[in-house]
Amino acid sequence: MQFEPVKGFGILLLYFVVCAAAALALRRFISMPREVFRKLLHTILLGSILVLTHAFQTWWYAAFASILFMLMVFPILAAAESIPGYSQLLVERSNGEIKRSLVVVFSMFAVLITLCWGLLGEKYLVRASVFAWGFGDAAAALVGKRYGKNFIEGRLVEGRKSLEGTLAMFVVAFFTILAVLIANSAVVWYGYLPTAAVTAAACAAVELYTKNGMDTLTCPLTAAAVLILLIRLWGV
Repeated sequence: MQFEPVKGFGILLLYFVVCAAAALALRRFISMPREVFRKLLHTILLGSILVLTHAFQTWWYAAFASILFMLMVFPILAAAESIPGYSQLLVERSNGEIKRSLVVVFSMFAVLITLCWGLLGEKYLVRASVFAWGFGDAAAALVGKRYGKNFIEGRLVEGRKSLEGTLAMFVVAFFTILAVLIANSAVVWYGYLPTAAVTAAACAAVELYTKNGMDTLTCPLTAAAVLILLIRLWGV
């Protein structure tokens, strides 16, 4: 038991070192659009939730590892910002974006781990909530930028967001949630489709109206809240 936090955190560090090195090597030798590389980094970040929920058997170790990783990497990123070409290399949209995302994402991981795994004892809810946001958001960005033709604008919408991107988020989030629910036998068989559909719709709506990039926080928390409610309604 006493070696669990050390082993788990070591696996987490190794995961990021290997994935970051592979991503930078791909960027160096293979020409790829900036947005595709951004989403590659985004996917690496998503994958870390699998490490946190598999490398650790105790929820508070996993939650603590999230915060510790954030505190350890933040000053490294802050120092790296002074290196010429850093922002271009990591495809930042604004100065300090990676650093801010680190804080928001790993704080969100810690909250979801504490709520879903710690309080409710349902580890799969952490993965479902994170993946619904993560893969759905990636689909929204890629599809919206390439195929977006019908735009949604309004006082509550930040800038312009495409209908195609929003629909892509719904579809990808739906199938992602559905896969996690089925893999974990989370609800009765006739509850899979409506649970996935309602949760995906909630995520897509929240992403549409969230401003300042805070969908990183609002979408996973919304997914978790909706999933918890619906799963309890199904009596599981």
